[in-house]
Amino acid sequence: MGHRIPCEGPDRPTAGAERPTAPPGRGARAAPTGHGRPAADRPAAPARDEAAYGAGAHTERLRYLDEATRRIARGMDPDETLWELCRAAAPAFADAAFIHLCDHPLPSGDAIPTAPVVLRPHTTGARPRAPAGTGIRGDPPGAPPAPRSPDGPRDPGPNAAPEAAPGAGPDLAPVTVTGRFVELLLAGRPVFGDTQGIAPSVRRLLHGGAKGDGPVPPARRLIVAPLHGRHHVIGTLLLLREPDRPAFTPDDLLVASQLATHTALGIDKAVRYGREASVADVLQRAMLPSSLPEATGVRLASRYLPASETARVGGDWYDAIPLPGNRVALVIGDVMGHSMTSAAVMGQLRTTVQTLAGLDLPPEDVLHHLDDQAQRLGSQHIATCLYAIYDPIAHRLQLANAGHPPPLLLHPDGRGEALLIPPGAPIGVGGVVFECVETHAPAGATLLLYTDGLVESRETDVWTGVESLCVRLRGAAAHARAPMPPEELCDLVLGPLDPRQRDDDVALLAARFDGIPWYHVAYWFLDPQPRTAGRARRLARRTLHRWKLDSLCESTELMVGEVVTNAVRYATRPLSLRLVRTDVLRCEVGDDSPQLPRMRHAQLSDEGGRGLFLVNQFAERWGATRLSTGKVVWFEQRIPEDATGNHAAGEDATDETRKGVVL
Repeated sequence: MGHRIPCEGPDRPTAGAERPTAPPGRGARAAPTGHGRPAADRPAAPARDEAAYGAGAHTERLRYLDEATRRIARGMDPDETLWELCRAAAPAFADAAFIHLCDHPLPSGDAIPTAPVVLRPHTTGARPRAPAGTGIRGDPPGAPPAPRSPDGPRDPGPNAAPEAAPGAGPDLAPVTVTGRFVELLLAGRPVFGDTQGIAPSVRRLLHGGAKGDGPVPPARRLIVAPLHGRHHVIGTLLLLREPDRPAFTPDDLLVASQLATHTALGIDKAVRYGREASVADVLQRAMLPSSLPEATGVRLASRYLPASETARVGGDWYDAIPLPGNRVALVIGDVMGHSMTSAAVMGQLRTTVQTLAGLDLPPEDVLHHLDDQAQRLGSQHIATCLYAIYDPIAHRLQLANAGHPPPLLLHPDGRGEALLIPPGAPIGVGGVVFECVETHAPAGATLLLYTDGLVESRETDVWTGVESLCVRLRGAAAHARAPMPPEELCDLVLGPLDPRQRDDDVALLAARFDGIPWYHVAYWFLDPQPRTAGRARRLARRTLHRWKLDSLCESTELMVGEVVTNAVRYATRPLSLRLVRTDVLRCEVGDDSPQLPRMRHAQLSDEGGRGLFLVNQFAERWGATRLSTGKVVWFEQRIPEDATGNHAAGEDATDETRKGVVL
């Protein structure tokens, strides 16, 4: 906290901010001797004078403190809190304010430190001054004339900004204080500037430098108020009045004490808030996917934008999870609330979704189990979530919604629509039935998933924001020669957002559906018979010959035979065989047995147990996935470079090598 900020500048908004009511002493006659003290300490006076003068002074002082402390409490960070203190103090209460912060905050209650305390100038301000000869102080152009006190200078206008105090230039150096001044800092009580033993330190704080060349205000025209937080002394506040207004009174010490205390507590709050917000932001970003998977038949892009600096981190998240059969799960969610707890709950729910997706459950079942998990985490944790599964082979999209804003589907011809999915209740409510909707997802279409921070604001409800987003996307599509890539679409969607006015974070996931052409897929259903493995090898050989992948025939036949043989051993219903050609050759064998195969090293005397070992040796990748109807064992091989240009081969194939028949 060693840097300085101006007390006012062109970038600091002042519109709508009212100047705190001036307490007694600002632009008014000085109070009679004893004014402001408790009634028991004041000289006897007629009841009429007491009601008309003394009570009014106390009321003005309380009104000023109420407005000033409200202004100070608006600060969301230490700099803003100190700046609001400066505006509240000058010119309403003092003509100049000097704020110095400790290089190392002093623990309160400890003994006086042996080492000198270094105070670094942070914020300085003074009441506004008008150009010479105008007779007006601080009124902005067009402001109504301010009332003039009979014996004091004219009050500044309500939008007036404090100027730099005399001697408060950017070249002020840190000041080292010791002795009596440090004792007063640790005591935490404001004192007048004429208190014994503090004049040298005050002179250096006012004028800078090692010695400080300049006068110290006479009599009681200076108050030194320590910024005393909950556990530490943060710094000091110096309040100065010029000779053209009354000197400070003992009651003004109480006002200065309130200003300094509220400021120090506000700084404590801002530091804790900043620390929590930083931790939550790191936690939030660490739990979001660092990169999206390279799914076949779909191109993905994502964005995450935190809320403005005045709002806390929320629990927005997105994910894309590869599923068996070249499918991909698209997830978007938002944990209600803005705190570190929301970010932590988001991480737990995202992990749960990934686990449920691995079981290849339908979207409505995923949300049902996610709802159960959220209730186990606590009934106070509520979240919205949308779960979608895209099948690039069937060009179908399945979606289920738990209270989340509707997704947008942009068609290849530029039309955009909000998919009307039964919203259901948010995750964590419990006892809710979720519905699944299936729709056609043509090649070239784009699905846009987002959180409510994109379409909802203080002035706009969700549906109005959704309609506005659809109109903007349709307009952009009409001027584009081709469908926009997902990255450009994300930039277009987030372009109009003002980061300074965003109260909620935004998560965005765009999926461009390319699909897999039908002539790059071959599938069959085979009865579990002893001769099925041989039939599967022949079908695979014919398909690879049609796709001009003869160089992969030998290895593919070997692995298909081994995997199908294992499936025949455990299957009770027809098993499936599917070949898919994309940038790799993928083979999938499914059966109704939930038992996953396990690779092991067979002994010399064993007759079996070498099938998966051979698959592991020849395949680029392989795996087994448990499904709700059984399992799928799959393997992939890299397509030779000389065959990558033959993707269109076999479009006219009509034999059983690409038909779903039971053999």
